[in-house]
Order: sequence, then structure tokens, then C-alpha cells
Amino acid sequence: MNSSKLYSILEYFNKYEQNSLRKYLLSPYFNKNQTLVELFEILLKNINAKNPKELTKELIWKKLIKIGAYDDVRFRKHFSDLLKLVEGFLAQQVFEENPVVQATYLIDAVGRKKMEKLYNSTMKSARRLSEQQLYRSASYYYYQYQVEKNYFDLAESEHDRTAKRNVEDIVNNLDRFYLAEKLKFYCHVLSQQYVTSHEYKVLFIEEIIDHLKNYNYHDAPAIEIYLQIYLTQKEHENNDHYHKLKELIDTHGNKFPNSEAEFFYSSAMNYCIRKVNQGNQNFLNELFELYKGLIQTELIFVDGELSPWNFKNIVSCALRLGKYKWTEDFINNYNKYIPDDFRANAVSFNLAQLYFYQKEYNKVIELIQTVEYEDFTYNLNSKLVLMMIYYETDEIEPLYFLTESFRAYLNRHKDIPESRKKGIKDFIKFTRKLTKIRPRDKKELLKLKEEIDMAKGTFSANWLKEKIAELE
Repeated sequence: MNSSKLYSILEYFNKYEQNSLRKYLLSPYFNKNQTLVELFEILLKNINAKNPKELTKELIWKKLIKIGAYDDVRFRKHFSDLLKLVEGFLAQQVFEENPVVQATYLIDAVGRKKMEKLYNSTMKSARRLSEQQLYRSASYYYYQYQVEKNYFDLAESEHDRTAKRNVEDIVNNLDRFYLAEKLKFYCHVLSQQYVTSHEYKVLFIEEIIDHLKNYNYHDAPAIEIYLQIYLTQKEHENNDHYHKLKELIDTHGNKFPNSEAEFFYSSAMNYCIRKVNQGNQNFLNELFELYKGLIQTELIFVDGELSPWNFKNIVSCALRLGKYKWTEDFINNYNKYIPDDFRANAVSFNLAQLYFYQKEYNKVIELIQTVEYEDFTYNLNSKLVLMMIYYETDEIEPLYFLTESFRAYLNRHKDIPESRKKGIKDFIKFTRKLTKIRPRDKKELLKLKEEIDMAKGTFSANWLKEKIAELE
């Protein structure tokens, strides 16, 4: 039973939550079955033990009922009823953490009971709580919408058909919630499409964008920020979109939950990364400063964890700026924040990156061999690093063999976005050409440099140009 759904859920509870759940189960309003309390205590005692035992149905039954033969139907009913209570407790916790939601339900209850003496006080309280919300994400407008809608329902119940209703407040808040949420999820779709080739059908997005380009929503920072994220992804040649996004984030970033604000910054950083990959080095130092700021404010940490992809990007950025000591300290001091499942691969790969820049190629190969390739991102980047090492060490035959197997790998994996495939295939093509150009052949070297510039989006274009410069 230790692997049952109920037992597994209870394992998530800390001591404080266990005590709160106990009080919930002891409340006759929520639970009138004392047997369920006893079952909870049996499971909890085993969970909290230093060496938990493997509980069986029969063992639990014997402790719970004490007398009588094991009854599987009754046993399952007890487990099911306790699980429903635990789920109810979790929902109740979230409900109690959000006073605005409580206030809107109170308005609904007052309206149903026609408690006219409570109309004004409940509405004032709901509006006050709604205005006091710290964050201005889409949910803010949803709660405002609910408050105004419930007020509309209260007014309707008074049957005064001549009074002006709060319809504008209702629809304005509903519109802002809808627009902000629609843009948010579409921006997530666009962001994901840089990594995978999944397709999504999002209705009315073109109409929404046309509308937003013609109307200002300065009172709704969520809409403004997501619109700018959309523009940086769709009109990425226009750097003004990025600078406007950065300005909005600096002004309004603290009005959003950390997880949402982190996406804003990630979008800005991804723009910088794409620009740097296209050869615009002006964005590299700005990207590094963005990362440093996020680390210092701890905004880059989500639920106390650091994404392995952010970890890798920070390392890559610092290395390209030649900050080797800073990078080594960062890897050693911050790898503990990477989720357990990703940590070993992230540390090995990023140390390999550091050693590559320090030209300690034997250490690189040794570390790359320890990286597990379940995630295709590590696979792709490891192959790219190996190609560079083979070139640097003049191992041309292994380099050619790797490029052929790499091409086959790219063609075989349909889930890799075409834009990413093209960038890697261009890198393979240009690296092979680089091996065939004689030193000081200025004509061929200039031609290759122009091809790299024309291709756009070539992986490690700066490294290719550095190798060209060495041959000039």
C-alpha cells in the first residue's frame, strides 16, 4: 500500500500540513467518520517513521478494525473516502489563501439568499480586496470580472430595470482577461516552437493582434508585455520591439508572480540569444547582465530550482565573454539548484564547455562521454562540441565521420524544428569547407565568411569566423 495514491499524496505533507489536515479530519463539518481519522494516523505514523514498513491491506485492516475478517470492499471504501477528504483539504487550503475568491463566492451566496442588508458591505469588501491584489496578471482581471458580474446579478434581483448597470465594467475586465490569457499561451507556443516542432491551432490570434495594434491597453501591463513578446518573436528584425519589452519588464515586472515574470525575462533573453547567434555581438554583454540581475534577485529560480536550460545559457554567455573564473564559480556554486534528474548531465556538459574554451580537450571528451543523451538538446550540443574539438586537434577523419552520422541523426529525428536543423546543417557544411581551405587563401576565406553571413542562424557562427580569422 506504500505505492497507493493516498499514501503517496500524504508523503508530500510536511509536519505543519499534517497537523492542519488532522484538524480538518477531526472537524465534524467535513468528516463524521472516526475510522477515517484512525486510518490517517496509521498511514501517517508509518510515513514519519525512520524506517517505514511495507504496509499491506491485511496489516492496515488489523490495526484499523482489530476484530473480524478482512473485508476488501470496506477497506477500499475507507481508502477512497479518506482520499476524497484529503483532496477536499487541498482545495480548501487554496480557497482560504485567496480572499478575493472567497469574497466573490460570498456575493453569490448573499444573492441566492436575498440577504439585501449584506449587499453593499459584501460588494465593498470584494472590490477592496480585488484592488489590493499585489499582482496584475490576467487572473486579476478575471477576479474583477467575477466581482462585477456578481454585483450585476445582485442588482438584477432587485428588479430595478431603470438603473444603469455595470455592464462596461464586466466586459472590460472580461476582455482584458481574455486578451492577456490568449496572448500568454500563444507566446508560450511560439517559444516552444524554437525547441520542438509541435503545431497548435489557436483561434482568432491574428484578429487579436490586429486589434491590439490599433488600441492601447496601458492600464493592462499583462497585455502590453505579451504583445511585445509576440512582436519580438514574429518581427525579430526590429530591435525596437526588444527595447520596448525590456522597458515594460523593468517597469511592471514586479507586478507579476515570479514564474510569470521569469517567462518575461526568458523571452527577452531568448531574443538576445538569437541576435548573438546571428552574429550581433552587441547583445552578448546585455544578455550576461540580464542573467546576473536575475541571479541576484533570485527571479530566475522557480520554486527554488534553476532550469538546466537557463544554467547552460548562462555558462555559454559567460564563456563567450571570456569570464572563465566567473563561470567555474557559477557551476560550482549554483549546480545544487538544478533539479536532481538533470543535475549530473548539466554539470558534466557545462564543465566540458568550460574546458573546451580553456583548450583542455582531453577533459572535454572525458566529460562528454558521461552525458546521457535522453534529452536531444544535450545530444545535439555534445556533437557540436566534438566537431569543434576534432577540428581544433586536426582530427579530420573522425570529424568527417561525425558530420555524416550527425546529418543522418538530424534527418532521422522529425521532432527537431526545421530552423534548428538548418542552423546545425549549415554549421556542418561550413566546418567541412573550412577544413579544405588552405591558409592565407583570402579569396576562399572571404567567400566562406560571406556564405556564413548570408545563411543566418548558423550554430556557433562566431567560432567559425574565429577559425577563418586564424587562417587569414
